[in-house]
Amino acid sequence: MSQDIEQLTALNRDYIDSVQNSDVKRFDQILAQDFYCSNPDKTLIDRAAFLKQTAVPVTIRNLRAEDVKIRILGDFAIIHAATRYTMADGQEGRGRYTDCWAKQDGKWLAVSAHVSR
Repeated sequence: MSQDIEQLTALNRDYIDSVQNSDVKRFDQILAQDFYCSNPDKTLIDRAAFLKQTAVPVTIRNLRAEDVKIRILGDFAIIHAATRYTMADGQEGRGRYTDCWAKQDGKWLAVSAHVSR
């Protein structure tokens, strides 16, 4: 279990870094083929649309995850966390996310995300 926590902690960090840096390549490695994301604007997008969305540079800076809670349920895990970031106008922004991960062929992959701001 501790190895899974370590892996999911690193993957969560990679996920946040990939959002901040528009790292489509890393997302391509850690997203399941059937990945879906619920965006803050209430749209539901599939993996291809998420990668296309990720390729557009974000206008926020200093994105970080806080209050991270990782729950492992066999070969399934749920990560809940809060985010803080600096918006383009210098104001601080906050949000929350819930990411779901499934262990497929011994590898953790993100299967869904829900983001709110």
